[in-house]
Amino acid sequence: MFGSTLSTLDTEKFDAAARAVLSFLQNRLGFGLWMVTRVEGDDWIVLEAADRWYGVEPERVFRWSDSFCSRMVKGEGPRIASKSADVPAYAEAPIGRLVKIGAYVGVPLVQGDGNLFGTLCGIDPEVQPDAIAAELPMVELLGALLSSILKAELDATAALRRAERAEAESEIDPMTGLYNRRGWNRLLDAEEARCRRYGHPACVVAIDIDGLKIVNDRFGHGAGDGLICKTANALRSAARESDVVARLGGDEFAVVGTQCNANEAGRLVERLRAALATHGVGASFGMAVRSHGKGLKSALDEADAAMYREKSELKGEQLKEEAAA
Repeated sequence: MFGSTLSTLDTEKFDAAARAVLSFLQNRLGFGLWMVTRVEGDDWIVLEAADRWYGVEPERVFRWSDSFCSRMVKGEGPRIASKSADVPAYAEAPIGRLVKIGAYVGVPLVQGDGNLFGTLCGIDPEVQPDAIAAELPMVELLGALLSSILKAELDATAALRRAERAEAESEIDPMTGLYNRRGWNRLLDAEEARCRRYGHPACVVAIDIDGLKIVNDRFGHGAGDGLICKTANALRSAARESDVVARLGGDEFAVVGTQCNANEAGRLVERLRAALATHGVGASFGMAVRSHGKGLKSALDEADAAMYREKSELKGEQLKEEAAA
């Protein structure tokens, strides 16, 4: 299939390149730990690691503001410090109180728009010879190489998402034109793989129509189907092109907000609520941001639980209003 071919040819090269760079640096310079990382807010996410002593594995999350790298990026410390304790910004960094760091190497990784993506960095518990500073041009060259591969791969991601959608014709809910549960599961897995590879943030929104059974009972299933289609159209209009919108069955809908941090996820929910209100549709919502340690399927469970809490609270308020009347 087209999407599978695109995935193989145009993506997944960054992973292999990162591992090769880390292995090369560890063989050439030693050091107890080399990492390729992603920065997302104050999360410093380990994407790849070549570790001898520190016990650091991919998907480990540290505080970016605690790191040497955050100070390096701001120009407060050099990209190579053979004795990190001699650099005030590094000596004061909280991460140095968590693990022993005698020497440090770090260069930024940037996206195509020039914004920071993360870092290529290494640490060792022992002080290193001053001559290691001569290796900086090589490390910077490797960082630039990884940034170039990353740019090409992220550019290909949009095309890959479109290809994935094009393959999903058999996974479309015939009533609404949204993805059905089968399509949802496949695209959720594909997005989870991207989140793991690049450290992308993402969120899941669970939506349940309020009062569909009442509409069916009072006005017939034709009216209920109309309500379902109205809901689908509203959700589709409020979501972005890269988001995944699905009808999971009955009155249940869900949205994956791609590359959405907590603030962006909140704005997505606001847009979805406003679109449904504009179409005269009442619904209960639940939202969860993907945790780097748990993934999107866990976020879906959390969003479902939050949606049912909101629905339960709404029913409780309605009962109080009925009792008061």
